[in-house]
Amino acid sequence: MTTTDLPPIAVRAAAPAHVPLPDASLGLTWRPVARDDVAALSALVTRTEVADGLPYRTSPEEVEEKLDGDWKDIARDTLLGVDVDGVPRAWAEVDQPPGDTRVVRAFVGGGVDPDWRGRGVGRALVAWSHARARQVLAATGKELPARIAGFVPDQAQDTARLLTRAGMAPVRYYAEMRRPLDVPLPDAPVPEGVRIVPWSPEHDEGARLAHNAAFADHWGSEPRTPEQWTHGRSMFAPTWSLVALDADDRVVGYLLSGRYEADWEVAGHTSGYTELLGVVREWRGRGLASALLATVMDRYRADGIEYAELGVDTANRSGAHRLYTSLGYEVFDSSTMYAIEL
Repeated sequence: MTTTDLPPIAVRAAAPAHVPLPDASLGLTWRPVARDDVAALSALVTRTEVADGLPYRTSPEEVEEKLDGDWKDIARDTLLGVDVDGVPRAWAEVDQPPGDTRVVRAFVGGGVDPDWRGRGVGRALVAWSHARARQVLAATGKELPARIAGFVPDQAQDTARLLTRAGMAPVRYYAEMRRPLDVPLPDAPVPEGVRIVPWSPEHDEGARLAHNAAFADHWGSEPRTPEQWTHGRSMFAPTWSLVALDADDRVVGYLLSGRYEADWEVAGHTSGYTELLGVVREWRGRGLASALLATVMDRYRADGIEYAELGVDTANRSGAHRLYTSLGYEVFDSSTMYAIEL
């Protein structure tokens, strides 16, 4: 079915006029998340990650940046459930990225305190987030295929079952991979006609445009606006980030890294995380991605880091999973995207 064959987004989204709060009988008082909640909400997120056995920890800075972004309506797109003592016990969020041009998406997320699970709170959060997601999708007015989506760590099987019962289905699978840096690094020379230089602010817009071009043919990827591109950089590591320039100083490849020190104690080692890696179509197949990775591995190691890490869509048509395996990366964690297609 083509876009023009689709019913209007307002019809497909079937958005409710009002999104009711979860029932008070659940024992929690419900309100939007506020900036003052960041520390307590971060503690709640940590409790859920510990209970689910996840190999990472979300820092307070990462929690706070979820409230950033001019496109977000925090008063309507977040929900916090607090107990009689004012302690957060559950939360939910909805995010509709503004740059979507091929599929208009609403991402849902959240969690429940381990001590409050099994009481129906999770079901109430999912119902609220889906209703709000339908509202934000309808409000875009974008006559495109639409999707309500959420990412679930594969350890969190209770969450997976909850989303399945709510009508979501697994549609994509992701792997976290890592490579030790105390062994020889890959021999991956920089292709002739391009040079790799350190990331700098002057190259950032070029990197955004290169990213949008590089991922134009990737499932689930949508163009990023300038604000989206710079959003979520609380853990950004500029000294571990690179761009590849052609003879005309155009960005044709890029690698952006994050420094997630909150994860290191849990993992038992230090790591540099490759957040984004891309090469524009005309430079693919020449070894530029390998050269970018080998270059950043050398930078990680020079700073005393023990592992290089990254995430990958296992069905990525560019063959990224095979590339990373050939460079010595191995899977250590995984997650699944659940979705409702509208």
